Amino acid sequence: MTDPTLSRRDVLAGAAALAAGVAMSATDAAEPTTLKGRINHSLVYWCYKDHFPSLDAMCETAKKLGCKSIEITTADQWQTMKKYGLTCAIAPSHGFVKGLNNPKYWDECLTLLRQRIEESAAFGCPNVITFTGMREDIPDDVGAKNCVAALKKIAGFAEEKKVTLCLEMLNTRASDHPMKGHPGYQGDHTDYCIDILKQVGSPRVKLLFDIYHVQIMDGDVIRRIRQHKEWLGHIHTAGNPGRAEMDDTQEIHYPPIMRALLEVGYTGYVGHEFIPTRDCVPGLKEAITWCDV
Repeated sequence: MTDPTLSRRDVLAGAAALAAGVAMSATDAAEPTTLKGRINHSLVYWCYKDHFPSLDAMCETAKKLGCKSIEITTADQWQTMKKYGLTCAIAPSHGFVKGLNNPKYWDECLTLLRQRIEESAAFGCPNVITFTGMREDIPDDVGAKNCVAALKKIAGFAEEKKVTLCLEMLNTRASDHPMKGHPGYQGDHTDYCIDILKQVGSPRVKLLFDIYHVQIMDGDVIRRIRQHKEWLGHIHTAGNPGRAEMDDTQEIHYPPIMRALLEVGYTGYVGHEFIPTRDCVPGLKEAITWCDV
């Protein structure tokens, strides 16, 4: 069905931007980009690092594309990024396999979260990612209870350091690639993760709302953004199906989603996290242009 929030002008403008992105060569795409400045664009490091000869080269491209951050980077990389006026929108932590749903991993996870919070506070990185972890035969209600207990152990420290922990919801449906889906992950529905956050009740424990994962598991993306606006800590994008480029081969129409984020007052970062199937620089230019509303 046609998105009822979309005007004919939106469709034509979006189509023009998309066509321009598809036609753009890698050289053209690396030329400086002028953006509206209402969306804080970020690049997710793991997706694109193998497409650049160095972090410096990726930083140069990120700046030309109008990005403010390269995220899921670690403290040893931040000084290089700082030379280019870039920050890290969200820092990595314990990964999605061993998570807070299982008490046997708490010491490992909480120790690393504390370290990342300290590093982020010192550098000015606003967020640190966290995960429920895999089910490992743990019932969903028990896993949620364990996540709440673990997050309450670290929430006070995050509040003290003014760094936000972002719990990521991941899809469990896609099984054709280890980073396109995560079968067995416990926090695989938006409402499940939101319920955990509500029970923790901290302004420094929020949701990493990954639009790609939400679309696969729950859909109704714009309504969920409006419903859960106070819990949005960070945003990720990618095309679906396939977690590929955000172009006319995929089902998610990003401009109205970006407008919905602005409408609810979201001022954080939007991290582009697709897996390139072609030269990544034109694809990044295309994604940023598509989302620059």
